[in-house]
Formats: sequence, structure tokens, C-alpha cells
Amino acid sequence: MQAKKIHHKLSVSAQIVPEDYAHLAASGVRAVINNRPDNEDPGQIPAAEAAKLAAKHGLDYHHIPITTAEIPAEAVKRFGEVLESASGPVHAHCRSGTRSALLWALHQVQSGKMTVDEACAAASTHGFDLRAAVDHHSARLGHGAKKA
Repeated sequence: MQAKKIHHKLSVSAQIVPEDYAHLAASGVRAVINNRPDNEDPGQIPAAEAAKLAAKHGLDYHHIPITTAEIPAEAVKRFGEVLESASGPVHAHCRSGTRSALLWALHQVQSGKMTVDEACAAASTHGFDLRAAVDHHSARLGHGAKKA
């Protein structure tokens, strides 16, 4: 697993494997967010099994499945709630890490913590080009496309 720390309280990565839960717990992570719908790819760990692995290692587990094309406002809200309420660092994952980074950016914009430009710039320092997706979903979700 190659985690990218995109915020002081959040790292993101591609799909994690069973062995990663122990590593995440040992590194201080307190919660895991899975942004993949079940059965997105063959061999992917089902959310119910992932929840058991997380619990085994003392991690809170949250399944907030999204696709890049369909991001409900409720998913952005739930992602933000998990991030804000977690007792320590959170790790989010999806197929590549991009959807997890996108949810983070949309939460930053929705909560007024960052402008679209700031959120996109922060994500781009970690290799995520979110501009088009953040602009599209911010406007669609009614967050406005505030720019710095």
C-alpha cells in the first residue's frame, strides 16, 4: 500500500489488502473509509469482510461507496463527519485513491475550509488532478465553485 497523506488527519490509497489493516493500526490510524462499491472488481475485499478486519485491529470502519460520476451530497457529508469526529488519523481508499481525495476536496469546499483552487492545489501536490471533478461536483452539489 502506498498511502499519500493529503491532510494532517487523512491519508488515501488504492485498494488495501488484509495485511494493511495491521500496518494502518500500528501507524496510528484510527478509522478506515472504504469508498469502493462492493464487487467493483473481481477479488476485491467485500465491505462486510473489511469491517471485520478493521475491528480486529481496533479500527473504526466506514463504507461510503461512490463512483466518480455519482457522488451524492450525503456521501460528502458522511466523509466529512468521519474525518471530523475520528479520534485520530483516518485512511480512505478506493481503486486508485482519487475518489477518496475527491471526497476530501469536496468536503473542504463544502465546509468553507478551502476554496476550489486551494483544495485542487493541495490534492495536486500528491498527484491528484481533481480540477474538473471538483468544479463539476461542487456546482452540482450547490457548493459553488469559489475560486481564490
